[in-house]
Amino acid sequence: MSNAIHITDFAPSRQRPIHERVRLLGAVRKRLRDAFFRLLRRVAGTDDARSIQVSSLQNLLPRQPEARLDGPLALDDQPYADLGQAVSTSGAATRDDVVIITARFRSGSTLLWSLFRATEGCTAYYEPFNERRWFDPNSRGSRTDPTHRGVVDYWQEYEGLEDLGRYYHESWIGQNLFMSADCWDPAMKRYVETLIDRAVGRPILQFNRIDFRLPWFRRHFPRATLVHLYRHPRDQWISSLVDPSAFPKNATMADFAGHDHFYLRTWACDLKYHFPFLEEGQIAHPYQMFYYIWKLSYLFGRRYAHVSLAYEDILRSPEKNLGELYAMLGIDGIDLNALARLVEKPRSGRWREYASEEWFREHESYCESVLSTFLRDDS
Repeated sequence: MSNAIHITDFAPSRQRPIHERVRLLGAVRKRLRDAFFRLLRRVAGTDDARSIQVSSLQNLLPRQPEARLDGPLALDDQPYADLGQAVSTSGAATRDDVVIITARFRSGSTLLWSLFRATEGCTAYYEPFNERRWFDPNSRGSRTDPTHRGVVDYWQEYEGLEDLGRYYHESWIGQNLFMSADCWDPAMKRYVETLIDRAVGRPILQFNRIDFRLPWFRRHFPRATLVHLYRHPRDQWISSLVDPSAFPKNATMADFAGHDHFYLRTWACDLKYHFPFLEEGQIAHPYQMFYYIWKLSYLFGRRYAHVSLAYEDILRSPEKNLGELYAMLGIDGIDLNALARLVEKPRSGRWREYASEEWFREHESYCESVLSTFLRDDS
């Protein structure tokens, strides 16, 4: 019997009774459905379709343990001596002088970077994943943030590193922000390795986009020291708004897009597949979205970094806290008094002009309840 579909099969006809027309329409629908799924199966089997599926699920599902070679299955177990061996192209993973700073936006990370930049014997890289591509004179521009006091440029350390463009992907700023230790991104690995390898003296890398990538960094740079910087969320929220008066406390998520200066919605959109409470439609006020990500970032920093440091402590006692940090890192002979003079204190407590303590606490308590339910270990 022919599977061909004829337009006359379901054309209106006064001669056909209603039940026959319904039967013919049902048959046509079945043929169309069968044809569609046959096509879908053929497409799904193509290499392009499989590539799309893998890309879509990247970092959403854990890698299968069967794909890893741990324990007695060692890669250097080679049965024939004349076969090629793996060649290391970088010594970055074996260096124990590397410092990786992880912090949220508007948390004082630029200050900490500038202090390391002023430290003799250190090469301090500012925000390596930034979309301005500091290594590229044609894209980085010349502007600096006026709130970054004393900073005249961000790119001096990147001069001569134009070849980093071979590895850099702008998708790093807003996609796959959550990376387990097993995630696969050889370009990111080579990019960071190149920064470390080409540093003069001690490499310091200050990131604002690796909060949830710390497991990956610890695996690939196991001897590096991870420094976690955090700030009080209310002050950080006010700083992120730039002009708090333009976005009052009674504004909503629907009003927030034009005031989202530091990628908050972008982060929530990517991370919601791991933390579903970040779905924008479930959030009453943008401060809740901000607080969720702030708290998760804090927890990841405390879990995976070697040292956690509060921005307020640096401001309160710069010589003491910088001295302890530098001592822990094994950096000696530093004029701490000179570094302390570089620390300018911003006005704190501005959040009180935005909303009452009760308003903030109500949103924070709601978020803490959701986080407690989601992260609770019932085992």
